[in-house]
Amino acid sequence: QESLVESGGGSVQAGESLRLSCAASGYTAGRDCMAWFRQAPGQGRDGVASIRGPWYADSVKGRFAISQDTAKNTAYLQMNSLKYEDTAMYYCTDICRGLWGQGIQVTVSS
Repeated sequence: QESLVESGGGSVQAGESLRLSCAASGYTAGRDCMAWFRQAPGQGRDGVASIRGPWYADSVKGRFAISQDTAKNTAYLQMNSLKYEDTAMYYCTDICRGLWGQGIQVTVSS
């Protein structure tokens, strides 16, 4: 069974860093297929970063970096200089397969 599982979320202070991981299982993720979205309470799900390009939302440019380790079949989202407004549920997705992880919470306190 194909799946994506996120890890690495948690609660941090503003200015700190977190690295999210997204492990694919049951298949091999393609090199240009992984992306990250986030959804804050009461808001829609917005794109954050895509390995294709790569592409970043304006709100995270210069602070977040997406990467992929094909040997580990895992994608990452390095998040630096976190801000209160980065608080959200973060989801990884394989845009080539339409596969989504279950999401992981990131909470940034100011």
